[in-house]
Amino acid sequence: MIDYLFYLLLGSGAGAIIAALGLGLVVAYQGSGVVNFACGAMAMWSAFVYADLRNGAYPFPIPGLPGRYHFGHDVGFRWAMLLALLTTALVGLTVYLLVFRPLRKAPALAKVVASIGLVIVFLSLVDRRFEDKTSIRVGPILPRNSVTITRDLTVPRDGLWLALIVIVIGAVLWALSRYTRVGLVTRAAAENEKGAVLLGFSPDFLAGLSFVIASLVTGLIAILATPMIQLSSGVFTFGFLIPALGAALIGKFRYVWPTVFTGLAIGMVQSTFTKVQGDVSWFPKYGAREGLPFLVIIIAMVVLGERLPDRGAVDNWKLPAVPQAKVTPLTVLLPVLLAVAGLLFLGPLWRGAIMTTVISSVLALSLVVLTGFGGQTSLAQMAFAGIAGFALSKLATQWHVPFPFAPILAVCLATLFGLLLGLPALRVRGTNLAIVTLAGSVAISEFLFKNPIFVGDASTAGAKVPNPKLGPWDMGLVLGSKSSRPIFGIFLVAVAFLLGLLVVNIRRSATGRRMLAIRSNERAASAIGINVASGKMLVFTLSSFIAGVGGCLIAYRFGTVSDVSYGTFASLTALAVAYLGGITSVSGAVTAGITGASGVAFFATSRLIHSLGAWEALIGGVLLIFTAIKNPEGIAGAFRTQAAEAKLKKARKAAEAAGSSAARPALVVAGDR
Repeated sequence: MIDYLFYLLLGSGAGAIIAALGLGLVVAYQGSGVVNFACGAMAMWSAFVYADLRNGAYPFPIPGLPGRYHFGHDVGFRWAMLLALLTTALVGLTVYLLVFRPLRKAPALAKVVASIGLVIVFLSLVDRRFEDKTSIRVGPILPRNSVTITRDLTVPRDGLWLALIVIVIGAVLWALSRYTRVGLVTRAAAENEKGAVLLGFSPDFLAGLSFVIASLVTGLIAILATPMIQLSSGVFTFGFLIPALGAALIGKFRYVWPTVFTGLAIGMVQSTFTKVQGDVSWFPKYGAREGLPFLVIIIAMVVLGERLPDRGAVDNWKLPAVPQAKVTPLTVLLPVLLAVAGLLFLGPLWRGAIMTTVISSVLALSLVVLTGFGGQTSLAQMAFAGIAGFALSKLATQWHVPFPFAPILAVCLATLFGLLLGLPALRVRGTNLAIVTLAGSVAISEFLFKNPIFVGDASTAGAKVPNPKLGPWDMGLVLGSKSSRPIFGIFLVAVAFLLGLLVVNIRRSATGRRMLAIRSNERAASAIGINVASGKMLVFTLSSFIAGVGGCLIAYRFGTVSDVSYGTFASLTALAVAYLGGITSVSGAVTAGITGASGVAFFATSRLIHSLGAWEALIGGVLLIFTAIKNPEGIAGAFRTQAAEAKLKKARKAAEAAGSSAARPALVVAGDR
């Protein structure tokens, strides 16, 4: 029992980080109505800035400037803390002013996508500015000497101090929200922004202030926790963010104390699971720690349902318009012919870019069905793809199931998982569903993709996947000494072509019209006899099926599968790329594939600008944010809008010309009679 109590108290530090991020989410949401998925990434940047200052440098986040300014020596704790917190406050204010203020009246999906873009931006900044990030070490800040609880129980002090600091911060935030004018108005604005305006407060001021406070809270705790953990770009961005979302959900994105105590409890129980895994034979050895936040989130959703987080009682989960599905020989055959011609006549690097574009388009198609047609959202598409990829490896290599039966069975398994993870959509929607699927993605990745019982012997090189063979024909990418064979690219194009036709026909069918009715208004759809529950399950089924096909194509593309290819960041990127191209049409999915990372557009641009490759992820994140702000319908939607406006302008000119000629009096010339 003493050992379990030791691990429980040892987890107080991790619980404090989770609680602090939860507080940051609550504060930002109360002031602005934004569930900031980039909260952990912003805290991560603060921690890296502090660590760099203690190593005698200051990083510049703007490309084109020097990577860092070198002081030549450790600036000391006080100056490092001051400069890091000033940077944190400036980052919070800048993020609100440049990203979320323009999106204040935008659909909730646009805000989710913009926050994903911020995650990509901060991760790429750390990757570019801290090339030696794995070796960064910071001296202790909080006291680390042990404290004796009982005669047999001694634990380090730093985790307990960090938990106490978070509790004090929570008490301060609670008091400010209860007993200050700004706090009371912020709470009132969370329900009705017009009331805040009538009281003389600007909603923009309250939102900007909330982002600054949230950034300072999360940044301070991240800095204090830096010496206690192995600093990396993913630990705050995903490792602590998912549990923090669970804590904030328990607190209804409104209440301080439930958020704080839930965050502390999650961290402490996760630490205890480490001991249980070693002592109890039947306890899961993989994924139990990461699955706990997912369980907490599911319980919160089941118990609290639609009330989370219904800011101002307004449903603003609006989506871009869905265009008519027009199929012509030009729109269908031209992309296929161009892709095949490129595969046959261009070099291996171009062939690789075309293959990446085709696979990215397939993954984007899964989101077109789910989000574009069905109005649902998922941050777990790559988890479904990974289930299919790992299942394909196991079926083909260990059980010797031939092609095409192995990928068919693998895709069916991914579809089943998609159906199960889509069950919460029967009760929750919008941002809440995004949180559920994000937590589910992490749980699947940790419990399945890193578990040798399910994925087999996946070493650092990954689990092997044999080439797709149909009788005597080998359609694999590599055969003998030859590499990047065009036949494999043509195989990819054929699969993507069939899936594109499937999605187009769904849009044109009665099933597609029912999906659009559910997306538009669930109550109205139910009133006219549409089964909303089965409609939601259908879109999750079709979407996970297409994502599973994409996962198999990725496995065949690289010949191996690993958790890196199907991680949480990959799921976020998949949604980001699909939204950037246009999430409501097949043409948008194709555009997403072209503009995606390592796709044709980025490869062509990198050939012209050789330094682009180093900043590819950052540019993609910035473009994503810009698209979410300026054009919610994506790149393909922008082209459709411009074409429609040009056509309308031409029609108006023709009508005006016809009207002016009809109104002109006829000239009678002598001699005509």
